[in-house]
Amino acid sequence: MRTIREITGDAARTGPDFRHVEAWIFDLDNTLYPADCDLFVQVDARMTAFVQDLLGLDFDAARAVQKAYYRDYGTTLNGLMQVDGIDPEEFLAFVHDIDLSALEPDPSLAAALARLPGKRFIFTNGCRNHAERVLARLKLDELFDEIWDIRTIGYRPKPVENSYRAVIAKSGIAGGQCAMFEDVARNLVPAHALGWTTVWLRNGSVWSKQGPEHPVVGNEHIHHVTEDLPQFLHSIRI
Repeated sequence: MRTIREITGDAARTGPDFRHVEAWIFDLDNTLYPADCDLFVQVDARMTAFVQDLLGLDFDAARAVQKAYYRDYGTTLNGLMQVDGIDPEEFLAFVHDIDLSALEPDPSLAAALARLPGKRFIFTNGCRNHAERVLARLKLDELFDEIWDIRTIGYRPKPVENSYRAVIAKSGIAGGQCAMFEDVARNLVPAHALGWTTVWLRNGSVWSKQGPEHPVVGNEHIHHVTEDLPQFLHSIRI
């Protein structure tokens, strides 16, 4: 079996060219860990339970509201804030109180991230506490410079373009020097518009196919596609 060093050596000559990138921007859920860990099954169930309790609905009605808010407002939380005026902190604490035991560290992913030059960021529609717990469980918590969560972007979730502008302004790095890795393809549309290099992690999860109908993603918005993030990161020229 060939070593990572040998694969990386080949990639320096033949892999996709990322030598322009100084900011590496990663989604968290279903991107830095396999979607079949089913963490989002837990989150989804807790969102439904929150809506049930808040609005006094049965399961089916609460689930319909939850999905309608996700579709119309980008996240269930944004819908609950806009329509029902909830305190977002109560929601975030409740829905992210989940069991992470299904997550296992991936040494290949850790090595691939560690070799990336420049700065590394998490950009998530979830909350910082959840991101920190996940990264610690995956043993990736020392590899990221900053976490941009839903609070960072004023509760205006991906794919709202102004949220992308806000986080890139915080980084101080030009758009042409950014690369974004994301399992939800539509979330790459604003990134492409801002000049970021886009990488879609195609995992086939149901979660990556739900949400707002717009923006509509096309092939022109996605520069690279992979089903194996560690392998892809080891293959690129940097």
